[in-house]
Amino acid sequence: MPDEISLLPNPDQDVQFMRLALREAEAAFEEDEIPVGAVVVWQNQIIGRGHNQRERLNDPTAHAEMIALTAAAAHQGTWRLHDCTMFVTLEPCPMCTGALVLARISRLVFGASDPKAGACGSLFAIHDDPRLNHRIPVTSGVLESPCADLLRDFFAARRIE
Repeated sequence: MPDEISLLPNPDQDVQFMRLALREAEAAFEEDEIPVGAVVVWQNQIIGRGHNQRERLNDPTAHAEMIALTAAAAHQGTWRLHDCTMFVTLEPCPMCTGALVLARISRLVFGASDPKAGACGSLFAIHDDPRLNHRIPVTSGVLESPCADLLRDFFAARRIE
C-alpha cells in the first residue's frame, strides 16, 4: 500500500532531487549526449539514476528515464515501482511516459516542458489517459530555467560546430 504522505508534493525535496537529476543531465552534456537526466526516488533515497546514452549505446531507447527505471526495478527486485517518484529534467516523450505508466510510478516531477515531444501535457497526456490502467500525478516546472538552459546551451553549441 503506498505511503500517501511521502508521495505528496514537497517543494523543497522536489528541488533537491531535481538538482540531482540535473547532475545526470550535465553528465550527458559532457558525453556529448542530449542533456537529460533522471532519478527515481523511493523513501527519500535514490534507487535509480540515468542520463541519455543513445549515442554511446547506439540504442534509440537509451533515454534517461528508461535507464533510471531499469536501475530502480533492479534495486526493488520488481518492475512495479509503486511508492516511487521519477524526477527528470525534461518532460518525458511518449515512449518514456508509457514506460512510467507500465512501471506504476506513483508520481512524476519534471523540469522543462517539451513542446515537440512531451507526453505529459505538452503534446499528449499519456500520464492521465483514462483508457490506461494507471495514472500518474505530475508536477512540472521544477528548476525549469536551469533544465531548459542546459538544453539550450547544448543545441547552441551544436549549431556552432
